[in-house]
Amino acid sequence: MNLRHITLHQLRLFYSVGKHLSFTRAAEELHLTQPAVSIQIKRLEESVGIPLSEQIGKRLFLTEAGRELFEATRDVLDRLRVLNEDMIGMEEGVKGPLNACATTTAEYFMPHLLGTFLKDYPRVEPRLTITNRANVIRRLEDNLDDLVIMGTVPNNNNLDLTAESFLHNPIVVIAPPNHPLAGEQNITLERIAQERFLSREEGSGTRAARIRLFAEHGLETNIYMELGSSEAIKQAVMAGLGISVLSLHNLRLELEAGLLTVLDVQHFPMMRQWYAVHLRGKKLSNTSKRFLDFLVQDGARIWESTNHSNRLHLPADYPNLMSLTDPNT
Repeated sequence: MNLRHITLHQLRLFYSVGKHLSFTRAAEELHLTQPAVSIQIKRLEESVGIPLSEQIGKRLFLTEAGRELFEATRDVLDRLRVLNEDMIGMEEGVKGPLNACATTTAEYFMPHLLGTFLKDYPRVEPRLTITNRANVIRRLEDNLDDLVIMGTVPNNNNLDLTAESFLHNPIVVIAPPNHPLAGEQNITLERIAQERFLSREEGSGTRAARIRLFAEHGLETNIYMELGSSEAIKQAVMAGLGISVLSLHNLRLELEAGLLTVLDVQHFPMMRQWYAVHLRGKKLSNTSKRFLDFLVQDGARIWESTNHSNRLHLPADYPNLMSLTDPNT
């Protein structure tokens, strides 16, 4: 085996082939012809002296040596990317790409926080991907983003993660303002379990938290309908189809307008957290480190300052709203 003659160009090609497990898709991604990619990978294998991939039927697989080289290549390219961004930062300040990914519920606050950050660092080039939890986890596994924003950190032995909480995520029970239980105090779980519930789809962190709470008390909720987004659930609750459990962060406009109300139910609000997550071995660029520090130090305060908590229709005995959002209080 001789690694001295491997070129950075070959490593970039091999990384794309290993990521897609396809010469065709790698060629498309890199704007090359498929024969050009195949030739360079063949030369790479000749330099290494061991087959790096194998074709079985119509599918391409990496060999054991190929998988080892793929992981090493990903690390090398990631370190070069970070080095380039840090060099730019040292010369010109906080500047360059910032790639963040967040679960769908975070779409209510992440654009606001990112917008505030960009006012201080206008030369940052942001890309915010909002997608469902399953896709977020896949992107985390593939190391596609600088930071991933999520409410439940995966408990996956294959993922060694670093997670920092920056914002409380209060989960509340919502109903239309004319609901018979609106205004009642200290509603029991047994009573609320009799209501028709509108639920997020399987895999939702909010759904999982609700199921755990009721199961701990030997109860199940009466699921009337499953809906694929928080927006759909809010519309259905406003239409009188049932009640639901959602993050308080999703509800600011509807609560201020009096279109929804929060019910005073025992064991609510359920307090969860929002986390900024990345692979433990990942070297963050200067820009992504600055954004992480911003989220942890100032995220909750800034998010709270953009909202008018005194106008929210919350039960009278609810805790102070600031304590519901700021993990530092």
